[in-house]
This record gives sequence, C-alpha cells and structure tokens, in this order.
Amino acid sequence: MYRRSSREGIAYRRGQAHPLRWRAWSLALTVTLTACAVGPAYVKPKPPPVSGYTAEPVTATLPAAAGGGPGPQKLEYGASVTPTWWEGIGSPALNELISRALAHNPGLEAARQTLEQAQYNLKAVEGIFYPQVSLGLSAERTRTSGAESGGHVGPNLYNLYTGQVFVSYFPDVFGLNRLVAQNAQAQVDVARDQLIAAQLTIEGNAANAALELAGLDARIDATEKTIADQKAVLDLIRAQYRFGAVSQLQVATQQSQLASTEAELPTLQLARDQVRHLLATFLGEFPAQATALPTLRLSELHLPPTAPVSLPSTLVRARPDVLAAEAQLRAANAQVGEAVARMYPDLVLTGSFGNESNTWDKFFTSATRIWDVAAAAALPVFEGGTLEAQKHAAQAAYLAVFANYENTVLGAFRNVADALRALERDATALDAQSRALEAARTGFELARDQYQAGEVDYLGLLISEVQYQNARIAYINAETQRYTDTVALYIALGGGAIDTAAGHAPDAGEPEAARN
Repeated sequence: MYRRSSREGIAYRRGQAHPLRWRAWSLALTVTLTACAVGPAYVKPKPPPVSGYTAEPVTATLPAAAGGGPGPQKLEYGASVTPTWWEGIGSPALNELISRALAHNPGLEAARQTLEQAQYNLKAVEGIFYPQVSLGLSAERTRTSGAESGGHVGPNLYNLYTGQVFVSYFPDVFGLNRLVAQNAQAQVDVARDQLIAAQLTIEGNAANAALELAGLDARIDATEKTIADQKAVLDLIRAQYRFGAVSQLQVATQQSQLASTEAELPTLQLARDQVRHLLATFLGEFPAQATALPTLRLSELHLPPTAPVSLPSTLVRARPDVLAAEAQLRAANAQVGEAVARMYPDLVLTGSFGNESNTWDKFFTSATRIWDVAAAAALPVFEGGTLEAQKHAAQAAYLAVFANYENTVLGAFRNVADALRALERDATALDAQSRALEAARTGFELARDQYQAGEVDYLGLLISEVQYQNARIAYINAETQRYTDTVALYIALGGGAIDTAAGHAPDAGEPEAARN
C-alpha cells in the first residue's frame, strides 16, 4: 500500500506536488525514455521466389530395376521428412549404427557443450536487467601524524569499522542492454541449430559409410565369384591344352586374366578396412573396435516406397544450416543496434546504505549510519570518429552475414535439386545396369558351354567373361549409388530434425540494419 510521507503531505498542502500528478509525470517520463530505444528493426527475409527445385520437373515415379533389386519409388511433394528417416531403408544394422553414432560421437558432444556455453552466456548477459547488489565489510586501524593538525597535538590512533550494501542499476533507456541480450539469444539459436546440423551430418555420414561398406562387401563377393569362374575356365582350358586342342598362349592369357582379377581383391579389401575404420570413428570408437560393427547387406535393403520432398517455401525452415545462418543474421542486426546505442548517453543509478563506527559496540547505532544515492550519465561528445566508424563497420558486417545467408539458401536448394536429379538418373542407370548384367550373365554361360563344345573360340569366351565381370561391378555400384542418393535427399531436406509446422527460430530479417 502506498503511504504518503510527511514531506509529501507538506508539499501537497502547499500545492507544489500532488502525489498522483507526480506519478503521472514519472510514467510519462518513463514512456518517453523507453521510446528512445534505438537499433534497426528486424524484418523477416522474403521467401524464395521459386516454386520448384529444378528447371524441368523430376519424374514423380521412379521405376524399379528390370532384373530385381531396389523397387519403385514415388516422390511425394509437400510431405515432410520424418526424424528417423533411416528406418525407411529397413535395416536393423543401419538403425543400430546411427543410434550408436548419435549417442557417442565426440563431435556431437562438442556441439552440445557449445550450446550450453551459449545458454550460460545469455544468462550472464540478462543479469544486467536486474539491480546489482553487493556487500562490503572492512576493518582498519589507522595512525595519523600530528602534522595534519598543525603539529599542536600528537599522533592520532583510531579504528574504523565499515559495513555497507551497494546497489547499482543500469536503466536500459536507449535499449543497449536489450540489444546485447538479443545478440546473446541469437548466439544460443546459432549453437542450437549448429548442434542439429551436426546431428544431421553424423546421421548422413554414418548412413553413407554403412552403405559404402555394404557396397564394398558386395563388390568383394562379386570379385571372389569372378575369380571362381575364371579358375573354372582356366581348368577347362588346361584340360583342352593337355589334349592339344588349344595353345599355351590361351592358357597364359587366362592365367593373366585370373591374376589381374585376384590383384583387385586386396585393393577392395583395403578400401573396406578404411571405411570400417571411418565408421568406427563416427561411432566414437577406435578402429581396433571395428570388428564389433554390425554388417549391412545390399540384398537385405530396400528403398522407401515414397520419398518426401518438402515444398521450397518450407525448406528454409527445415534446414538447420539455413536457420543457423538466419540466427547469425539476427545477431549481426543486434550488433548494429549496439553500435548505434553506444552513441547515446549511458545512465547508471547507484546507492549504498550501511554503518561506520570506531568501535564495535556502537556499530549499529543510528549515529553511525551512512548512505548515499547518486545518478550519473555519460554522453560521448568527441571520440575521433570511433563510434561512427564502429557503426558503419557493424552495418557492413550485417550485409556480409546477409550475403552468407542468401548463399546458404542457394546451396540448400542446389543440394535438393542435385539429389532429385540424381535419383531420377539413378533409376534409369540401375535399370540399364540390371538388364546389362542379365545379358552378360547369359552370354558368359552360353560362351562357356559353347567353348567347351568347341563351337566358340577362346577370344569369344574371354570377351564374354570380361563383360560379365564388369557388369557385376557396375550393377553393384549403381545399386549402392541409388541408396546413397536417397540418403542425400533426406539430408538435403533437413532430415526432419526441425518441426517445420511449429517453427523453430524467430523471424529473420533482410538488410534493414544497413539502412539505419
């Protein structure tokens, strides 16, 4: 309840200051000072001026390979990516690998700690909005010279005990503290979005490494089958050589072909070992622990029947790298406001209350009470152009950050366009490779049987053998590529890490700061 003091009562009776009128004037002064808050307005960037990702529409339904393998796939425009997108590939081993990577990757832990650091920095900055209170206690014993009193008395020896509570408050008249807090909040958003981006990167890297490992295993299996086929052909040629049906040159040629294929095997095995080591590091494990990794098989995987494709208007709200660039834009905008606010007066209110006495027994008496109240304002008058230059530097930095934001958005759209085109081309290539593999297999089997019957010479057999070997590897590469490009599409669309319906970050802005 408000209680009018005796001094206010006297003033009221004299007609000098009505309490309600004084409150009205105080409120008006507060509103006026608050209205002085400076800093550029923050305006949301315009949405991308495109309705699609590619110049020409991508085929909505991607066909399955003629000879089996990955099935058909439909692009569902307007659908959003689920956060656990990798489960659509239908591999428990892949699910386990990504779960372990998200739980134990050191890079993710570093991003988490960076976010926590930014959150504590924000709390530290927001403390300026509250009064700053501190307690001071001191005790001293002093001996002064008699010369201070003209030499007529002897030296003075006394004790002094002081206890005070200090209070200071910084009124945010021109919005400097608010802008500093906005900058700190934007840094929290940057760290949060970078953590999500790091998580998405780990998901993609782990999935790609696992798929590459599955592809290498399949290539090794295919190479070992080719070696077995070539050994069988070599035994056939040797048998015919013993009967004088073929020359030693044909035997040597087949031996050379077999040795070349066998030489490819260590290279593939080395590549597989390196990918296993890489995958182990993604999981936060040492290469020596790579033997415990679950194994993926291409034959056990399947493509999701539908692949979601977010609308261009929502992509900028789904990609964590775009949102991080947007948060950096807000931070740069606040820094422009800070530079402008530093050109205005800086106000501070201070006060202290306590006791000061020469003896402890009289320390808490009314005669020893001390207090003071003060207000100070500092207005920069001449800084040699420093503040003006700092403002222009902040505006230039904002424009640079805005250009980086636009570049990030362009890169995001390019990623999606590349992934969509890749999937379209992959489906066509895999279908062709499937048909080529089937034809090469049939040709090799026919050539081997006809060679044994003496109906085809060795050159025809050798050509069909090489074609079959190449077709095997080409088909495996095409199949692996289709899976990895499907992963690339999920990553390009943001991986479902951010709920685009609910939104994630505050509205961003265009280069409004540079015009203030």
